Amino acid sequence: MATFGNLSDRLAETFKNLRTKGKLSASDVDGTVREIRRALLDADVSLDVVKQFTAHVRERALSDEVNKALNPAQQVVQIVNDELVAILGGQQRRLQFAKNPPTVIMLAGLQGAGKTTLAGKLAKHLAKEGHTPLLVASDLQRPNAVNQLQVVGSQAGVPVYAPEPGNGVGDPVKVAKDGVAEARRAQHDVVIIDTAGRLGVDAEMMKQASNIRKATDPDEVLFVIDAMIGQDAVATAKAFQEGVDFTGVVLSKLDGDARGGAALSVASVTGRPIIFASTGEGLDDFEPFHPDRMASRILDLGDILTLIEQAQQAFDEEEALKVAEKLAKEQFTLEDFLAQMQQLRGAGSIKKMLGMLPGAGGMKQQLENFDEREIVRTEAIIQSMTPAERKNTKLLNGSRRLRIAKGSGMTVTDVNQLVQRFEQAAKMMKTVARGGVPQIPGMGPIPGAGGYGGGKRQAAKAKKKSGGSRSGNPAKRAAENAAIASGVTPAGQGAAPTGSGFGLGGGGAKQGQPSEQDLAAMQKLLGGR
Repeated sequence: MATFGNLSDRLAETFKNLRTKGKLSASDVDGTVREIRRALLDADVSLDVVKQFTAHVRERALSDEVNKALNPAQQVVQIVNDELVAILGGQQRRLQFAKNPPTVIMLAGLQGAGKTTLAGKLAKHLAKEGHTPLLVASDLQRPNAVNQLQVVGSQAGVPVYAPEPGNGVGDPVKVAKDGVAEARRAQHDVVIIDTAGRLGVDAEMMKQASNIRKATDPDEVLFVIDAMIGQDAVATAKAFQEGVDFTGVVLSKLDGDARGGAALSVASVTGRPIIFASTGEGLDDFEPFHPDRMASRILDLGDILTLIEQAQQAFDEEEALKVAEKLAKEQFTLEDFLAQMQQLRGAGSIKKMLGMLPGAGGMKQQLENFDEREIVRTEAIIQSMTPAERKNTKLLNGSRRLRIAKGSGMTVTDVNQLVQRFEQAAKMMKTVARGGVPQIPGMGPIPGAGGYGGGKRQAAKAKKKSGGSRSGNPAKRAAENAAIASGVTPAGQGAAPTGSGFGLGGGGAKQGQPSEQDLAAMQKLLGGR
């Protein structure tokens, strides 16, 4: 979501200024709307969309729903969120499948928008859902476009129909039509047609795309648009809509660092929904587009639902139950730890998943510095151990640790740190499995919590301890010790407080007067000798 990073920062700064106000005046609303307008224009959102958006926000922000709200700032954030959802298309729209297979999906767009790679991503996504897609290579103009699609199809595990070599040879309309017939013969339920793009909108490209559409009668025509091309995105989308028309939009390169606000305008300007979004270079960096979730990400409110869905796809529920049982029985080993890490890697980029958490915008620097290769190094260390060493870390003496370090290409210090972190993590997880509250390193026990570090156990320990005062004030400690020695209960332990305002106790040689110990402690406190 790097594409909308600057927009997110600007909006977050705008809302931060509102949170200090208990009630919003008309000037406060106007100032906020002005900042939102500047942020959207800087992000390359279409001017017409910005005007419509800010007008709706201002109208609602000045209404009774904000004036009567307990927290006006949060109400304004909610209004902006609602309006963002509206310009992004409102509700999620899924692919429309044909009643009689195969479902034909045609991809269109400019050259360089990422159509070929996206064809592989879409095919893999559909295969995961139980479909049997077939890729059709109808881009016969761009050099090596057919070879690229064959490579992508191989990586996705999906067959490719490519009767022509491409590089200017062959009839793309005939290939597309024959591809649909081949899918019907081989009983593929989805056909994805990769068409040619151009460096700019031209009549020849439009005519070819239009002929392919007439020949194949696709159920979906998806317009693939590069989220980084700026204001030209809107003009290109309009030209395609007039020349070929399309049923949905796919946003590619949302992981780029350019201002991607123009992508926000496409759904509103064309009236066509955004169906999918491509968020990286890998074939798994592809997800259905949810307007409400994207709006939450832009406003740094997080995207917990997508995070949960990714975790559910990556983690095996039965395996998770087995791990929970092992934790409860204190049988969690490095072998289990390795399996959990490998499942975590299977969920995708950890950095992206952390970015879906609410407030992740405030941790930008930490996320940038996060090194995902650390997991690979950890795996290398564990995989350099013998099965016995993974099950019992107590076997790891000096010579074994040296052997593991050499085998993994790491240092003995790295091995020691891994073992130490694992033992700490296992200890915390055991505590949680027993229903206790773990002691987080660097924070100490949680006061008043049951289980590990609980208040009752701490109090019981304090009662068992014999001895004198534990006060941090030397004079008070000396006085309380003297009071305990003389049989007088110190203040705060069931008796009424006694002594002076300096904390000196009432016990001693004479009532109301300090003892020699008290005077010595007082002199030391004041810097005397």
